[in-house]
Amino acid sequence: MKLVFVLLMSVLLLSACSEADTVSKNISKSADSFEVQRRIVFFNGITDKYLLTIEGLCSLGNDDDPRELSVTCKVGPKSYKKHFLGLSDNVSYLVEQTDAVNVDPFHYRIVFRPETIVPDIDLQTSK
Repeated sequence: MKLVFVLLMSVLLLSACSEADTVSKNISKSADSFEVQRRIVFFNGITDKYLLTIEGLCSLGNDDDPRELSVTCKVGPKSYKKHFLGLSDNVSYLVEQTDAVNVDPFHYRIVFRPETIVPDIDLQTSK
């Protein structure tokens, strides 16, 4: 009986998610895995001047403080750069996805990072 209830609830929850929601979440996960080309433009809303443009395989900070934004970009096989930007009343930003991404609208994508589950351990022993 419990199994039937769990299966019914799972079906209801999955049917509540639209195809667009699933695709959007999967694109966000791809971007956070540095698989999506983006252009991030910071501009002054009063003067209409661009202040900064960042392009590449970039991920936006998910836990940034209000009025701050961090952008992390992959610049090599194991090389990354991280930028911190302050936002103000007249400074805003726009994130543009510059290339199309193939994602599956029928499946969620879950990414496990072993290095976050089991951290690097530096082992030091005496001789």
